[in-house]
Amino acid sequence: MQYAANSRYLNVPVAKLTLADGTEIIYLRRRWVPQPEIMMALGEHVVVQGDRIDNIAARYLGDPEQYWRVCDANRAMRPAALTEQPGKRLRITMPAGVPGGGVV
Repeated sequence: MQYAANSRYLNVPVAKLTLADGTEIIYLRRRWVPQPEIMMALGEHVVVQGDRIDNIAARYLGDPEQYWRVCDANRAMRPAALTEQPGKRLRITMPAGVPGGGVV
């Protein structure tokens, strides 16, 4: 499996399960979501009516496909939940592991 450089799955290990009949199932191991507290804050976005998470990611991170970073930074399991309520404050962060982001 090969993923784009901006994919949340880029560094997730691939595993293989061999069933009793010899069938091989290839799958991704679990992706551990980093704790938001260890990510260096870039800023904050206050949600307004009509906001979309991909547009927020494009505005702050330069890539709409990086919406998952906004989700990680705000502990969101469902991306749309982040923009449902106008006035909600969203953390915009660097990815986990970037120097200055806290304890890794």
